[in-house]
Amino acid sequence: MFENKKEFKLIPKRNPKSLLPNTLTIFGVCLGLSSIKFALDTNYAIAIVAIAFAAILDTLDGRVARLIKGTSKVGKELDSLTDVISFGVAPSFIMYFWTLNEIGKLGWMFVLIYAVCCALRLARFNLTVIEENESWKINFFEGVPSPAAAGLVLLPLILSLSGFLKFGNYTVLSSIVILVTSILMVSKVPTYSLKRILIPRKLAIFLLLGIGVYVSLLIFYTFEILFVSGLIYILLIPVSFFHYKYLNKKSLISKHEEDETEDVL
Repeated sequence: MFENKKEFKLIPKRNPKSLLPNTLTIFGVCLGLSSIKFALDTNYAIAIVAIAFAAILDTLDGRVARLIKGTSKVGKELDSLTDVISFGVAPSFIMYFWTLNEIGKLGWMFVLIYAVCCALRLARFNLTVIEENESWKINFFEGVPSPAAAGLVLLPLILSLSGFLKFGNYTVLSSIVILVTSILMVSKVPTYSLKRILIPRKLAIFLLLGIGVYVSLLIFYTFEILFVSGLIYILLIPVSFFHYKYLNKKSLISKHEEDETEDVL
């Protein structure tokens, strides 16, 4: 008699394509956790680089999943858990080890506030549903996304490493930045969803050229470019707010005109 043995498969038969994006997500978790280890060793430069690579993988895993049609419910939940670790826990720990520990329990409270706000922001994102007649909203996030928030929280440390200027009290600056960022994450301020930007084929070559120039500058002037990128993102927040308001008003006017037309008919 032959015994029936259950097969253990690392790759599911129904959707084997989901392995690649999920693997990228797992790499992001490892980078996030490793950044904490680097911060413990006071190697803050490498810790920031690890968070930056985790953010790149976070951008790629979703695109890869959609490209190869390997999206899955497990991947979606795994991505959220990864974001909490890599962009919620890790950046706040890095800032605590760097300067927030100087104010004792108050500094740890800031760490907890940021991590909790990150978890709440991701929970709300998973429950967000966009109606078919408001498809334009897919180009916006509600609140600052967690990868961008991680970059904003790390800006004081990046400023210190860039050598642009010497700030008097980094502890106060870091406390203000982490609190403001926490509020922005759970707020309803619309921000651009940079993951969903569509580029016409005619402009693809210029996009690739721009990416090449940006990466080249990033290699030689890592923290200077990261700091400038952070400032540009901050400037984009009010721009995205007014752009969202304009599109929303335009959508409401269009919907009102359609309703009037239907009443006439």
